[in-house]
Amino acid sequence: MNGDHGQAAQLLASLAAAEPGQVDIARKALSEAIGAGKMDLALSLVPSVPPAKLTTEARMLLVADQIKRGHPERAMPWLSVSGATGDLGFPAPLVNAWAAADRGNAAQALAALDQVPQRSLLTGLGDEERALILLKFRRAAEAEPYARRAVGSAGSRERRLRLALADGFLAAGDRARALMIIEGMGEGEFAARQRIMSGKTSGEAIDNLPKALAEALTAFSIDLTRVQRSAPPIALVQVARYLDPQNSSTTALLALLLAGQNRSDEALALLRSVRPDDPLIGQIRDVQARILVDGKRLNDAYQLVASAAMVPGADANDFSRLGDVLEAMKRHDAAADAYARAIALSQAHGIRSNLWSLLLLRAGALQEANRWAETKVALEQALALEPEQPLLLNFLGYTELERGENLDSAEAMIAKASELAPDNASITDSLGWAQFKRGKVSEAIETLQKAAESDPDQAEIQEHLGDALYKSGRRFEARYAWNAALVTAEDDIAARIKAKLASGLTPANAAP
Repeated sequence: MNGDHGQAAQLLASLAAAEPGQVDIARKALSEAIGAGKMDLALSLVPSVPPAKLTTEARMLLVADQIKRGHPERAMPWLSVSGATGDLGFPAPLVNAWAAADRGNAAQALAALDQVPQRSLLTGLGDEERALILLKFRRAAEAEPYARRAVGSAGSRERRLRLALADGFLAAGDRARALMIIEGMGEGEFAARQRIMSGKTSGEAIDNLPKALAEALTAFSIDLTRVQRSAPPIALVQVARYLDPQNSSTTALLALLLAGQNRSDEALALLRSVRPDDPLIGQIRDVQARILVDGKRLNDAYQLVASAAMVPGADANDFSRLGDVLEAMKRHDAAADAYARAIALSQAHGIRSNLWSLLLLRAGALQEANRWAETKVALEQALALEPEQPLLLNFLGYTELERGENLDSAEAMIAKASELAPDNASITDSLGWAQFKRGKVSEAIETLQKAAESDPDQAEIQEHLGDALYKSGRRFEARYAWNAALVTAEDDIAARIKAKLASGLTPANAAP
């Protein structure tokens, strides 16, 4: 259980078979099997556990198994069983809706969606499900408003959902709406547009009950991950993948969760199972690179992304990903060049939605390479595209502040960024530091305290707060803030803070 969950499940299952009266052992074996993705083993263990003692994930696996076998009516009783970990009735309207849709009964399918309670876990998926069911029945015009709203609220699933909806519109004979729904998608948009123009689907359609339930479980798992980081829903995502093993978006999520539990080798092996021509291969490579970089395997990460960028037909995202890894390797000049290639490809393909972010990334690399004049040009180009983008306003304002240039303009830009993104701790920190640099120490302390309360783990914020407190004469509190900064500080910041803790704030160790 410290590294090979599949083997742990097998051993526990053997123990459960030898001790048939030990329900707790069987439950543990079942949980380990589901978490390891060994669903055949898990299903064989279910009879060893009384229904009332089955976990939510185990009952959901039974639901998934019956649905995969084409028996949704046999799945429904498991949704009504009250188990050891709570009620599992929320997917019932979705199961009923898609079961009716698969039988060809559109009216019954749409009526079932109307039965979703207002505060159900499915409420946020209402537009998505209605659009997909309408597209299953080739009712493209009716589906469009629901599809637009669904894309707007899809979060990290946006790219996957756009492709699924595009496939639905194309299958309904509506190429124009298929093109409409991918507009502004960013990564993969150019390839998707070419594919649609040639009349080909991506293979991402969500057009039956197993796929729809798998997608809903993935969406639910993403929400759970956001609010419950200590217990990631790995088992639930494994069930989603069992329902729809071709859903590479679910695979990417599962890999991230596994890596977060120190199961990086397992995560990377899972990602390698995705075929190279998958429409979401870019998302898969993003996750692979992230896991490798987080694991300090920078050469492996570079080999992965550089190989993808050298393939004929490599797109902007391949070069952007290369830039990200080069930045992690501190090869800032090379990273800036990679981002420049990404910008050029986006412009050549007529994709504007990601240009400002690519220019921001290039500006960051140029700044690290001490190429200030080019940094400023990149930021000004990005601001010309998105003049109300707080990240750009903050970057340019803060950089000018650090350099002692255009201080009035710099502070104004940061203040505007803070108004546009009042909950962004980094931008609040920039505003406080601008106030400090302009001599407004009391005002700066108040602003920096807000930033520190919002994000107490960010070393730079705590360092800034410590400097401001020390300047105001509140030296005990300053040391407290610097010690808090030292918990997460690295490299130059850590060295500065240690010097301050040893001898106080001096011009030599002040934050820039």
